[in-house]
Order: sequence, then C-alpha cells, then structure tokens
Amino acid sequence: MLKQLIVRGCTRRYLVHPRLFSDESSNHAFDRAVKLLQRDGAARAQKAWRESGDDDIIEYDYFRKEIGRRLIDRLDDIKREEGFSLALEIGAGSGILHRLVCSDDAIEGEGGIGGIRKLVQLDSSSLMLHRDEDIPVEGKERCGTYRLNADEESKLPFPDGTFDLVISSVSLHWVNELPRLFADIKRILKPDGCFIFAMVGGATLPELRSSLVMAELEREGGVSPHVGPFVELSDVGGLVSGAGFNLPTIDVDTIEIAFPNAMVLMEHLQRMGESNACINRRPRTSLDTFLAGACLYDEMFKLNGEESENEEIEASVQVIYAIGWSPHESQQQPDERGTATLKVG
Repeated sequence: MLKQLIVRGCTRRYLVHPRLFSDESSNHAFDRAVKLLQRDGAARAQKAWRESGDDDIIEYDYFRKEIGRRLIDRLDDIKREEGFSLALEIGAGSGILHRLVCSDDAIEGEGGIGGIRKLVQLDSSSLMLHRDEDIPVEGKERCGTYRLNADEESKLPFPDGTFDLVISSVSLHWVNELPRLFADIKRILKPDGCFIFAMVGGATLPELRSSLVMAELEREGGVSPHVGPFVELSDVGGLVSGAGFNLPTIDVDTIEIAFPNAMVLMEHLQRMGESNACINRRPRTSLDTFLAGACLYDEMFKLNGEESENEEIEASVQVIYAIGWSPHESQQQPDERGTATLKVG
C-alpha cells in the first residue's frame, strides 16, 4: 500500500488581529516559472499514463482530493439561504473541487454544494487545468464551469464585486505575493461575499527538511532550501484581516501520510507537481546527497517510532483552513470604544 492517511488531532484557533502590509516586495521565495514547468510536467505525465491504457495507474491526486473534501464540508456548513451562485476557484488544478461541488445538491436553493451554480476555474497551468476535461463530471447539471488560464500572481481579470464566493484548495502556498492576492480577492467579491481556502502551512514535511539538511551538511558542507518556506499559522489571521476581510476564522489539521520509503515520497511530490521551487535552491543536488537524505529519513522517521518493526515512514503535512467575509452592514460590528458597562479584573 503506497499511502495511508492518518489524522492525529485537530486544533481550532480564532485569530483576529489586523496587520498592515506593504504593496511592494522584492523578497520573493519561489520561482514561479519553475513551478509552472513542474506542474505542466506532472499534468502531461498523468494524462499520458491514463491514455496508455495501463491498468496499474497510481493516483497522485489523493491528497488534493482529501483536502478538497474537507474544504467543501466546511463550505457546506455555511448556512446561506441564497447560496453562492457565482464562485471563483484560485489554483483550480485538474478540477477536483468542481467535481466535489457537483456531487450533491445544495441544502437550500439550487445548484451544487454551497448553492454554487457556476464555478470559474482559474489556474496558471493550462495543461493541469485541462488535464481531466475529457472525463465526465457526475452531476454536472448542478454546477456549470468555465476554465480560465491566468497567473494567480497577476491582477485578477474581473470587475469589482463580481463573485459571491472565492475558494482555493492547497494552491496558495506557491504564491509569492499573498497580501496583494488577498486584497485583489476582496476587490472582486460582492459585499458579504465569502473567501474560504485551505493552504499548506509552515509545519509541513519537517521530516524531509531535517533529513536533507543533515545529508547536505555532511556531503556538501552547507545547506539550501528544499521544503517551503510556507506561511506560518500565526500569520494567516493577519493576512486575512490585513486584506480587509471581516470575521476571520482559522483552524488547522495535521495530517500524517505513510509511504514505503523516502524515495517513494519524493517521487509522489514530483508527480503531484510539488517539487522544490525555491529561488535560493541549489542548481543541482547530487545523487549522493539524496541517497544519504533518504537513508536518514528511513531510519529516523518510521511510521510508529524508532522501535517499530514497520518499514513505512511518515510524512507530516499541516493544512490551514480560513474563512473571511467582505464587509457588509449586516455583519456583526464591535461597539464603540468607551461604551463598555462591565469591568474586567
């Protein structure tokens, strides 16, 4: 068995603390051109494999599907009489969320889950966006769709106040200018519109990071980034409220995935289009360093601890979920300063 999802606990935190962000930044962490090549290659390989007729096809979308289901469950918990008729998905990939939305009726009104009747799927990788368009979508009559190839870091090509909902599932972690993107999302949302997303957090793949750091120190005499950097949980509330969203809600899952060994883990990351795209990465990491890192990983991070006879290893992924609302007069408002009638302490 190549993979096994194990959830160990879920904590919920509510962060409400606005923060100011600069409109200009030259400190980009990721090479977007390299990331586009990686995702195009992953989409091309998966499509070619499927079209080959091989019965032994490995499904590399298992993680995106799992997080997509959890995100859609959170959307379904939002009770809104009219639903979210027009929605935009940022970083849509192969269309997993659209299939999930179409899988069931809205609790109230028309459309798919969340009352979505039309979903615009936006992604920077045209090959990934159109990879599965030839596969029938069950329940597609519930929710129509339109695919748009555009860069998530560019200004979103929509007028102000266009959408009732903007949603994103595990794609924002490769965006350099998150404050700018969040502000642009607020611009295209209607008043009382909802922004809901799931993104990979900073406490992701610490096992792989530490194994490669130790191997690189020993073999190369220095280190370079191999995982992340990703946004920390403590910063997400500031990103959401700093962009002007009201009533931010944040919670986090820690998911552990079992693999036969570290080499299989790195293969899956490559086939998902999730390989290293840090600007400051080494031009080339030697095979010797990778083999040393894999051996360290297999020895130090067994699935059930160091004393376990199980040969599988574990990989930890932190997933941060957040919801924010564009301002509207119907939303809860804080009382004016100085109007309190109760004394604390």
